[in-house]
Amino acid sequence: MIVDKAIYCNGVRETITGDIGDAFGAARARGECFLWIGLHDPTREEFDLITEEVRLHPLAIEDAIHAHQRPKLERYDDTLFVVLKPLRYVEESSDIEVGEINLFLGGDFVISVRHGQANPLNGVRRRVESDPDLLAAGPAGVLYAICDQVVDTYSRISHEVEADLIALERRVFSGEDADVIEDIYSLKREVLEFRAAQDPLVPVLEAIVKGRVELGGVTREQFRDVLDHLLRVDSAVDEHNELLTSALSAHLALVGREQSAAAMQQNADMRKISSWAALIAVPTMIAGIYGMNFDYMPELHWLLGYPLSLCVMVVAVIVVYRMLRRSGWL
Repeated sequence: MIVDKAIYCNGVRETITGDIGDAFGAARARGECFLWIGLHDPTREEFDLITEEVRLHPLAIEDAIHAHQRPKLERYDDTLFVVLKPLRYVEESSDIEVGEINLFLGGDFVISVRHGQANPLNGVRRRVESDPDLLAAGPAGVLYAICDQVVDTYSRISHEVEADLIALERRVFSGEDADVIEDIYSLKREVLEFRAAQDPLVPVLEAIVKGRVELGGVTREQFRDVLDHLLRVDSAVDEHNELLTSALSAHLALVGREQSAAAMQQNADMRKISSWAALIAVPTMIAGIYGMNFDYMPELHWLLGYPLSLCVMVVAVIVVYRMLRRSGWL
């Protein structure tokens, strides 16, 4: 779907009312002008309306229509093809949604193709239209504004992820939330998606800053500033990933410590139960032997036989009890 189209001449926006072919012709005829067409999840038919006027490489067109590309910068003849991965942070679920922006930049045109809901370009277009220097820079100024907006969004999302990480760490060390491990894995997955979006953009900006890609109208210092912000985000994302790994290890260690404490308590309980069973077994054995009432047991006919048996039971129990106390079982 074509969401916006306009010609920019001498710092003034002129909305296109006719078809796209007339707009391209008008922009080229008037010299120092460029055309910016914005598309959102376009179909092949909508893209064909543009390719009838501008020669775009088939591989770049295929990438722009089907999306799912890594951030990159490629040159096809006189056209520069740039892929960016904008992000959107969902406050309710702490999820990070990944979109995609494909840019075709020529000498007098910009074609922006956006997929997903992340980072709409309306704000970028308003910024460019309100800044005479960016408008004077032409397509290069549009590229700079979009890159700056995408990286600024990365920075804001990095702070949101940091806040989520701090909350997770508190839950881990409170020891009261057994389900925190699922949230750790969930946030770690979001951080890895974050890294997959922003990390490949670093060499793209480095190529522009080092002059491997010529962009007239925008200074390298402007892109260097965007690169500096991106490198700070890149460092923060790496730290978040490491902290999540540490939080997971800490949680597993705490769980293991609790399990070890429970196992030790169970062992202590089993020793006590076994000790009391042993104490009961000694008099039970003696009583069982005398309960058989064999006549050849002379003490059965003694007057003191019964008290003597009781004394033997008591002494045996005391001896076993002292032995168990010394061994630490009781």
